Amino acid sequence: MPQYSNRRRVQHTAGDMFDLVADIGKYPEFVPMCSEMHLRNRKDNADGSFEVVATMTVAYKMIRQSFTSRARCDKAKLKVLVEYLDGPFRHLHNRWVFHPTGEHSCDVEFYIDYEFRSRALALLMGAMFDAAFRRFAVAFEERADKIYGRRHRA
Repeated sequence: MPQYSNRRRVQHTAGDMFDLVADIGKYPEFVPMCSEMHLRNRKDNADGSFEVVATMTVAYKMIRQSFTSRARCDKAKLKVLVEYLDGPFRHLHNRWVFHPTGEHSCDVEFYIDYEFRSRALALLMGAMFDAAFRRFAVAFEERADKIYGRRHRA
């Protein structure tokens, strides 16, 4: 089962990074291989957290695959947990956790593990997915620099 995890210090607050990751509808603007995002449903919870059901289409050259997941976004806990619902995977688990490290910095923890239903699709797309996940942290940090302004790197 392929998996990838990364913990990266960024010069943005944990709250700002949470907001950026939780703004799922904007992913096609900067997330590697994300060509479309359709928000299906949003549910606001009494505790201030919210859930978004969305279908993401990933594309690379002539290959396009869509999958649906539910993101549980809890700003109080600085976590985004993603639950796979439907698509070409046997399973997909994804989480983001934001750890404050200073007034204007945090560690962004990203974890994903997945398995395609089809061995052929795994062979075809596996290396592309691995490469894209390795670029996720940089893509989100660059997006934060664009939205919130670039800070001096420590």
